[in-house]
Amino acid sequence: MLFSRKTTEDDTVVEMLASALRRDISFGVLRPDEKLKIEALRQRYGGSNHSMRETLRTLVAEGMVEAITQRGFRVTSATQDDLHDIFLMRVEIERIALARAIARGNVDWEAAVIAEEHRLARFDAKVQAEPDDVTALEWDEACRSFSATLISACGSPRLIDTAARFHNQSRRFRLASLREGRIDFAARATRQAALRTAIVERDETDALQVLEESIRADLA
Repeated sequence: MLFSRKTTEDDTVVEMLASALRRDISFGVLRPDEKLKIEALRQRYGGSNHSMRETLRTLVAEGMVEAITQRGFRVTSATQDDLHDIFLMRVEIERIALARAIARGNVDWEAAVIAEEHRLARFDAKVQAEPDDVTALEWDEACRSFSATLISACGSPRLIDTAARFHNQSRRFRLASLREGRIDFAARATRQAALRTAIVERDETDALQVLEESIRADLA
């Protein structure tokens, strides 16, 4: 394929480092606006100067890290204004993507959504019973996977990538809600079931309404 390349060992290292930094940003181990010094990060997470710099550039592209002109990198802020802006972007992008997926998706897509909704319900139950960091990360991954599956049939890789970017940026707020006990899991289960039903019935109006309610609750 034109312009394709093989995954290198450096790529694998960057993926591992990016995963570790995403986790620590999401849990607040690396605080909002904290300056990220490459040498200190290398001592903490490993990797070379090159791989750590590439990792930070990856996280800049995802919006979790900011590049400071001539001054390196820092964790992005996490203010109420940031929260409102992420909510706005998620709603606008995911509504467009879901509407397209409903119009284009086949029975395999429906089956994938049903399976992911069932899987997410299991992790909702697990994180309530075992509220530790490991389970929280598993739960958060199930949230990400469900959201990604909802729009997977939209036919636009760029929409999917953009939605993933803002979903990643919402992780800190979602995990904070989980830690602080602000998630109404009963209401969440009702919304997920309603969304699944709307998708199977190809009811775009109901599906988009429930999606927006779910994102709002996700970032409450």
